[in-house]
Amino acid sequence: MSEERFGEFVLVRRHGDGGHVAELALDRPKAMNAVSTDMARAVAGACAALGEDRDVRVVVVTSTHERAFCVGADLKERNSFTDADLRRQRPTTRGAYTGVLELPVPTVAAVHGFALGGGYELALACDVIVADRTAVVGLPEVSVGVIPGGGGTQLLPRRVGAARAAELIFTARRVEAPEARELGLVDVLVDEGRDREEALALASRIAGNSPVGLRAAKRALRLGQGLDLRAGLEVEDAAWRTTAFSGDRAEGVAAFNEKRKPQWPGE
Repeated sequence: MSEERFGEFVLVRRHGDGGHVAELALDRPKAMNAVSTDMARAVAGACAALGEDRDVRVVVVTSTHERAFCVGADLKERNSFTDADLRRQRPTTRGAYTGVLELPVPTVAAVHGFALGGGYELALACDVIVADRTAVVGLPEVSVGVIPGGGGTQLLPRRVGAARAAELIFTARRVEAPEARELGLVDVLVDEGRDREEALALASRIAGNSPVGLRAAKRALRLGQGLDLRAGLEVEDAAWRTTAFSGDRAEGVAAFNEKRKPQWPGE
């Protein structure tokens, strides 16, 4: 396993042969991973690097803090801001959330403890959320005079429907792990302390598949959201064509017929 640090608050670890699973660890334990300007910049930088790395097939977003995934925006930092400071910070904070959201490979969040506000939005930006039984999630922004601004108003209704998202955002309530799983706020519920392990195991299973296929499938899933069926099927067809004439497709068919594990060329 190799490690690379982005700024002071983000650690990227590469797992397995070839480093196909990349772990983006939020590492600001003294502030329970509250998203400061510097941390947002580091998350965006790490995502940019991972997105350009063709060896990466899956990204897992984790936390080094024992009791929190991420508690959201750094309100202590925000308290010192003028209006002009807040305006200047906005593109930087948006860059962190869009950085995760726009990763071209499958993404898995490993959540334990508090994942609130911007912290839960980082998880929402991932394709799959694995949570342990200590997880508490929510979007409490209206209780401090703002709204979810890291994608929450758009990503949550796509997960749970407009009415459920409205209830959760308007009440600002925190949701504990069992209810979060029942409502679809998280996807996989695991025993306490096993979120990272289970998320990495899931990522390893995903990473065994065609890298060309994974990127194309994610593109079709994301671009097709919100389109009518006919337009969505055109998106799917375009993504299929990028795989159908690829080296990965040829290798996948050959390996199936020869009853062996594929050796993906990744192109």
